[in-house]
Amino acid sequence: MVYGAKERRMRRLFQSDGKAFIVAMDHAGSMGVLPGLQDPGRLIDSIVAGGADAILTTYGVATRFAEQIGGLAVVLRADGACTALAKERGAMSLSYDALDALRIGADAVAVMAMPGSRSEDETLPYLAALVSQCREWSLPVMAEALPGGFEDPANMWTPENIGFACRVAVEMGADLVKTQYSGDVESFRKIVDTTYAPVVVLGGGTIKNEADLLSVISDAMRAGAKGVAIGRNIYQYTHPEKMVRAIRAVIHDEATAAQAARALH
Repeated sequence: MVYGAKERRMRRLFQSDGKAFIVAMDHAGSMGVLPGLQDPGRLIDSIVAGGADAILTTYGVATRFAEQIGGLAVVLRADGACTALAKERGAMSLSYDALDALRIGADAVAVMAMPGSRSEDETLPYLAALVSQCREWSLPVMAEALPGGFEDPANMWTPENIGFACRVAVEMGADLVKTQYSGDVESFRKIVDTTYAPVVVLGGGTIKNEADLLSVISDAMRAGAKGVAIGRNIYQYTHPEKMVRAIRAVIHDEATAAQAARALH
């Protein structure tokens, strides 16, 4: 371990105000070429111009578009499962390790953590293994903590279960946690308070109403979230750069949802 190296990498993600705006563009390898992901270079240009802090992305994008990524921090998606073409669900597994991430200049790695899912006995052991390895190289690990995974979100993604999944992730050594917003400020504040590492909120599927998205982000930040890791609601928006600017205003400028929405027009 190089003392201070992990802290420097965390400061690449979390700015001087302690907050992070991460754009997730790690979907194409599993979900297919979704609208907005056809041209990664063009999307990255919009992300940079809009003022995001980092991207969560794949090995291929991180290496092929390194010049355009420029000063953005990079979180490498280090795990995966079957693609959308598979007839049956495959096992989750690690695809890349700490050294792979360091070779491409990544500032952190991200993996799933899905207690209560059929993948629990896959994701939790490899989270622990990656944490151990990354500790040796002072590389931060982001755990995407989702109770039950994606199997039954309507019943499994309760505030209590989300809080438990986040706590499992940090107990296993995750340096930051990406998770689902619980739906209200009070319950999410409890989740943040019992998760002794920074919590960032995921975007999930596309939210049709932009005002609703900005309100969710604003509420999460008021509850103590340290930022977001959002993808589809940015790159599937008509003008991704404008959406990046609006979200940045909420995260770093403490704008209200209504104030931030002005950036969309």
